[in-house]
Amino acid sequence: MTQFFFNQRPHLVNDVIEGTIISSPWNNLVRLESDPAIRVVVRRDLNRSNVAVISGGGSGHEPAHVGFIGKGMLTAAVCGDLFASPSVDAVLTAIQAVTGDAGCLLIVKNYTGDRLNFGLAAEKARRLGYNVEMLIVGDDISLPDNKHPRGIAGTILVHKVAGYFAKRGYNLATVLREAQYAANNTVSLGVAISSCHLPQETENAPRHHPNQSELGMGIHGEPGASVIDTQNSAQIVRLMADKLLSALPETGRLAVMVNNLGGVSVAEMAIITRELARSPLHKRIDWLIGPASLVTALDMKGFSLTAMVLEESIEKALLSGVETSSWQTPVPPREITIMPSSLQSARVEFQPSENALVAGIVEQITRTLSDLEMDLNALDAKVGDGDTGSTFAAGAREIAGLLHRQQLPLDHLATLFALIGERLTVVMGGSSGVLMSIFFTAAGQKLEQGASVAEALNTGLAQMKYYGGADEGDRTMIDALQPALTSLLAQPQDLHAAFSAAQNGAERTCQSSKANAGRASYLSSESLLGNMDPGAHAVAMVFKALAESHNA
Repeated sequence: MTQFFFNQRPHLVNDVIEGTIISSPWNNLVRLESDPAIRVVVRRDLNRSNVAVISGGGSGHEPAHVGFIGKGMLTAAVCGDLFASPSVDAVLTAIQAVTGDAGCLLIVKNYTGDRLNFGLAAEKARRLGYNVEMLIVGDDISLPDNKHPRGIAGTILVHKVAGYFAKRGYNLATVLREAQYAANNTVSLGVAISSCHLPQETENAPRHHPNQSELGMGIHGEPGASVIDTQNSAQIVRLMADKLLSALPETGRLAVMVNNLGGVSVAEMAIITRELARSPLHKRIDWLIGPASLVTALDMKGFSLTAMVLEESIEKALLSGVETSSWQTPVPPREITIMPSSLQSARVEFQPSENALVAGIVEQITRTLSDLEMDLNALDAKVGDGDTGSTFAAGAREIAGLLHRQQLPLDHLATLFALIGERLTVVMGGSSGVLMSIFFTAAGQKLEQGASVAEALNTGLAQMKYYGGADEGDRTMIDALQPALTSLLAQPQDLHAAFSAAQNGAERTCQSSKANAGRASYLSSESLLGNMDPGAHAVAMVFKALAESHNA
């Protein structure tokens, strides 16, 4: 079973190229007409009087390299198959297509296939009369004793420097010299929690070490240089920063690029960037590039850090504008600032007060909901997650506790409603607490404006419906609450009529085979039919208790 969205494996790279061209923000990419096995993307607006800058390599590193074609960076990119160098003929075709009298610079990552194929193409092009130079980038520092360090994400910064000088009309020798300086002063280090999936028909499990990370990752899913016993972001970034600093000159300002190897979430990349700002590398960073996916390894769960030593012309090159889809504009590392706030407290201010009638009503409602806990949970277990009773009971016990400790403003209904709304959102979990808080908060505001209790409760219901999105008939507590409050508005003293309306509404939920709100909306009609909505039942039982108490 594959882990990729794709059509046919042989067409995968072509499909990637076409999708990239279709979405190009500058509309400046075209695919070179050639043999179907040759995949070359070039600038539509190329200027043959300038040095051409060509790069490429295996695919699977998107957006590299096609995402960096455009004014100010690459002139063309040669795309091989996944993790495989393009052919000599493909590279030679690209050279011939875009190179004028000013010549061209090939920028190649230090892998054997790329060196050989691009190198032979360069030799053939020279025999045909083209002025060609080749620069090999080896920015990886994970294996310091290796005489052929790999070219990884830092190659993109070399593209940027070469493209800057080529765009300004400098000759090939100057473009090469500046790009070589950039390459010589660029170091990178990668890390990953797991390697990548390969797009194929059968499942291939990425290499993974629980609670460990591989340090010194390349960009082809190969093993890292070492395994470290942590996945802690702060520890990993600190370790990487120390290794980068040991490979850099002791002085010099830096540009640092934070590169997603393909499978790290946006949230994790933000955390990594935060840790970079707390690392020993931070005090030398003038410009930050990313975090972003720049040179990936398909969906590898990892990232790399690249540091480039700045020099005046190199800094200008990095900061210059380009017309490419994937280059990230460098920014100075931002300080975290705090905006002073003088916000008014939203807490309800009140003085406890007595009112025997109101106290009796509060006592009746809270006792009823507490006593219903098990029954409501049982009802909810048939259509939900079985916690409606506990949720309502938690709110009821909180208000009952305040009542018994004489900490309610019983003689000021508007403030009482506001306070109930405040407490319910704290102690009642999930959406039920918020909905009931909206109900009482809105009702309290209406009371403050001089409305009757019935008018205020109906206003609370209206706001609950507005924010919650449910209405009568959607198989929620509103099926009982709305008819009861409508009845109360018409006959404020007739609690029996209100209970009857609530009970009828609750019973209608038994005949409903479709819920349009809440968790029950995900259930089949067979699961719902014949089962009363627990919220509607709770409302009906509250009105029953109030009606019986009123008679007594």
